[in-house]
Amino acid sequence: MSPGKHASESEAAAPMAAGARLEAMRRRVRLSRLALWAVIAAGPIALCVAITSSPTTVEAATQSRPTAAVRTSVQAADPAGYAQLFVHAWLRSSADDAASAQARLAQSMAPDIELPNTTAHADAGAQPRPASVTAVRSAQRADGAWSVTVAAQFAEGAVRYYAVPVTADRTGASFTVTGAPAVVAGPARAEVRKSSYGVSVPEGDLSAAVGEFLAAYLTGAGEVDRYLAPGVSLSPVSPAPYTAVDVQQVSAVEEAAAAEQVSADGTKVRVLAQVEARDTGGRWPLAYELALTARSGRWEVSALESGTALDGGAR
Repeated sequence: MSPGKHASESEAAAPMAAGARLEAMRRRVRLSRLALWAVIAAGPIALCVAITSSPTTVEAATQSRPTAAVRTSVQAADPAGYAQLFVHAWLRSSADDAASAQARLAQSMAPDIELPNTTAHADAGAQPRPASVTAVRSAQRADGAWSVTVAAQFAEGAVRYYAVPVTADRTGASFTVTGAPAVVAGPARAEVRKSSYGVSVPEGDLSAAVGEFLAAYLTGAGEVDRYLAPGVSLSPVSPAPYTAVDVQQVSAVEEAAAAEQVSADGTKVRVLAQVEARDTGGRWPLAYELALTARSGRWEVSALESGTALDGGAR
């Protein structure tokens, strides 16, 4: 074959080869699109298969996504009720009557703790049995170890405080008293900060609204709803515990509560009402914190609050 003819055939073959490669690339693109649409149409299972078939992509995605920490810790359970029940049973049991229900209960809760011995000295003025037992303080000393202070009140009015060591398991579902109770001094009285109800409210529209509302709330005299601000829902005490309620003193946080006239609509005040409630058994001093809002020339109750508003405290 002559050189000229060979060259012409080579020149003709080059465009054909390039066209074949371009057509192959187009087929791969079309096939990729069809595969993608097939995966989407097939749903999550096919999508998972497609992802699994590409380990490099999955590995890269895993490395780029931080692993979330799994919370396995269980919040410690306060064994105050368990210690209260133990002290109640322990004080009512005796080593001389270990088969009694109270003694068996105390021993089941604290297998290694001795029972008190009171039966043999019953005629010699032994410690009386408690009228009530109440847990007043719990402190976690270490992981799973607690100290619970329990108050026992006796019929004659005396009160004794017992510190009880209790161990809880990791799940907070099981407890054991690990040591004999210790008689300790009671909690000290906390210092009370000055109340923020420093404005004296004179007799007038505000004190009258407070008295009428509390009378309806505690005695059933009238409908409670008529004294409430729009949108406020409050049910009276039922059955009504008292026959009469007299307002003794009303104090407020805001100066607007002491004004002779009802303030402008939307004015809000917070008050503390000292009242005397009466029933067939006697007279009872009670205190109520209320929030009131002025509307259309009258004061309406917008909230029956609890606790005490103190200086610096958020309300």
